Amino acid sequence: MVIPIYDNDPLDRNPYAVVTWSLIAINFLVFFVQLGGSDDTNLAIIRDFALIPAAISGKLTLDSTFPPVFGAVTYMFLHAGWLHIISNMLFLWVFGDNIEDAMGSVRFLFFYLLCGAAGGIAHFVMFPGSNVPLVGASGAVAGVVAAYLMLRPCAKVTVLAFGFVPLRLGSAWVLGFWVLMQVWEVLSSAKGDTAWWAHIGGLAAGAVLTVFLRRPELPLFECMRPGDTIMAHASLPKDRQRWGSR
Repeated sequence: MVIPIYDNDPLDRNPYAVVTWSLIAINFLVFFVQLGGSDDTNLAIIRDFALIPAAISGKLTLDSTFPPVFGAVTYMFLHAGWLHIISNMLFLWVFGDNIEDAMGSVRFLFFYLLCGAAGGIAHFVMFPGSNVPLVGASGAVAGVVAAYLMLRPCAKVTVLAFGFVPLRLGSAWVLGFWVLMQVWEVLSSAKGDTAWWAHIGGLAAGAVLTVFLRRPELPLFECMRPGDTIMAHASLPKDRQRWGSR
């Protein structure tokens, strides 16, 4: 198990990553509301804002404030516990700012929400009769992982191996392993509290949306060897030179 804690990829156009930080803040704010609420309040939050497949498919009737389909967007701002929210927000903190930089803040916000919604839809399609609420930003974060793999496959990421051993690895190894684990869990029909199909849906949406929402001058899957210099890209626009030469 590896836990990413930092990447060495400097930002190019958007050094403040306003949307990334705002999403993290909103997620924690909602989580603190959940923590401070009574049992009845938390039940109402889950009923109104979680994604409950059976409610969407009409197999379960809930006296909710909003149509159940709204949960496909709102569920990603709810979390089930400290470990759940910290793990999701850690991935968003490490990788989200670079994807926001690569897309622009407005497009990144749509990208994040669409990936989360795609994760929720994938979960619903696979389990339309489930009455277990789906919560968490994992689908949206999975989309960010896919985008980072496609745009920054050779960036260096500092991780904690086994939870405490610091290592500096290429993002393709770190995130590629994470993606393979999600696929493995789905293929092995793993049981438990994790909605693996939401991860797969977010990954797929992230891969497709990255092609269209990234800045046009940014190449996909580009790596430069340590000995390469910016002169190798002398004929490219300056923005692309800076991106590729890091």
